Amino acid sequence: MPDDLAGLISQVRSRVEGLGFDLADLRKGGRSRRIRLEVRIDRPASVPGQGVTVDDCAQVSRALEQWLDASLVLGSNYILEVSSPGIERPLRWRQHWERFVGRDVNLRLRGRGRRRATIVGVVADDDAVVLRLAGDEGEVTVPLSEVREATLAVDWE
Repeated sequence: MPDDLAGLISQVRSRVEGLGFDLADLRKGGRSRRIRLEVRIDRPASVPGQGVTVDDCAQVSRALEQWLDASLVLGSNYILEVSSPGIERPLRWRQHWERFVGRDVNLRLRGRGRRRATIVGVVADDDAVVLRLAGDEGEVTVPLSEVREATLAVDWE
């Protein structure tokens, strides 16, 4: 039974991938008496119009509920939400950055505030990403540990 967030993510990821989906995000919140678990799933290499459906979310929700109820990882009083990552999906893990090379992102960096950038690449032997920052700053290599938050950027114009 995982007792930390990394262990919980690993357990949930294993179950989500076993159903043929990718874990796009996992957030744990709430109070100890009623934990809230938000799980976002995606299809591997999904394209617009072929993403996650309501039936997909229901399938994953049922499977996770069975496991959560049997294992009591979150206790017996929890809220589980399963949804698609949305169009401005979060980038949480290295494989997300690799998947979306060439795409624009909105991000918040430690010590640099909110920025807009284009993902140029991911450093092979390091947990870092190469970004082309908006403006005249050129390309920079940023350790993923310095990224506080990142989402795909969408131009709504």
